[in-house]
Amino acid sequence: MNVEQAAKQLEALGHVSRLQVYRTLVRAGEAGLAVGQIQERLGIPGSTLSHHLQRLLLTGLVTQERQATTLICRASYPAMNGLIGFLADECCADAGCSTQAENAA
Repeated sequence: MNVEQAAKQLEALGHVSRLQVYRTLVRAGEAGLAVGQIQERLGIPGSTLSHHLQRLLLTGLVTQERQATTLICRASYPAMNGLIGFLADECCADAGCSTQAENAA
């Protein structure tokens, strides 16, 4: 992952509502949730939820799949793991501490 992509993803997660939406989808697992279910769980108006989902989609953190008339949203676990890895990859690289060795193992 490059620094520009990481910055975009972190910016998308930097809004309280988007972070709540994302965490809700992460909790839902691979099955994901219908947009209506997300709306019910979080109490976010539909147009606002749509805006926040679009931002998460543009950064690759969320995927959507249409099933008949239902739109299913899922957290992209590879994207999430990539962002976490990007943040942790160089932990203590300049300090030479044991945390870096533990992360490499």
